[in-house]
Amino acid sequence: MRKALEECLASLGDVSIAVSGGIDSLTLAVIATRLLGPARVNIMHAVSAAVPGEATERVKMLAGSEGFDLDIIDAGEFSDPDYLRNPVNRCFFCKGNLYGAIAARSSRQLLSGTNLDDLGEYRPGLEVAKNFSVRHPFVEAGIGKQGVRQLARDAGLGALSELPASPCLSSRIETSIAIEPEMLEAVHRIETFLTETLRPQTVRCRVRRSGVAIELDREALARARGMTDVGRDLRGMLPGAYKNCPLTFEPYRNGSAFVGVRP
Repeated sequence: MRKALEECLASLGDVSIAVSGGIDSLTLAVIATRLLGPARVNIMHAVSAAVPGEATERVKMLAGSEGFDLDIIDAGEFSDPDYLRNPVNRCFFCKGNLYGAIAARSSRQLLSGTNLDDLGEYRPGLEVAKNFSVRHPFVEAGIGKQGVRQLARDAGLGALSELPASPCLSSRIETSIAIEPEMLEAVHRIETFLTETLRPQTVRCRVRRSGVAIELDREALARARGMTDVGRDLRGMLPGAYKNCPLTFEPYRNGSAFVGVRP
């Protein structure tokens, strides 16, 4: 597994890696930088209202310890009306802005942290990746999510290797509800509060036409339903237009904010 990945990376020449702050792209960045050296590996991290601050801090932390050649950029998706209207294929426009911004700054081979398991999900960003000739070394080496976590453990990344999957904050907003930075900030506040209060395995704050739904794993859901004041606390974190909307607690469902026909 590691050998196949290293052979792939060694064949690519100088590279730029799009790093979100999740375990997949962080692991790729660490392995590539150690193998090829920072002079041949440029790390690109985009910041916006959809990217939690702790993701950026993880990237900066590893940049310090691993010697990344790091560029922090604004990919510009919040200036793109196609992204802001939040269609089912919103990720197509998000990744298009990201890869376009990186390509404008670098002529190197562009890499993503996509792994083999991602190919079984609805990932419109993978379609636009083709337009920028993005390579996916984990896929080419036949490595799925658990393989990535094992590589992270072997690389000494410690607790980061068990980092839960957490797509961008815009993924919490139901399809066709416009993306607004104020709402994303509220979603992040709520998820941070619940993480600190309930210690869940998984938490999502979903914004829907029917109201706001808090999705949790089974054990955390039981704890939340036993806390009489939690609903009041969460309402206080919502923007004014949402303070009186229905607020429910539900079991976690992957991708439940996507509503409509997927292209």
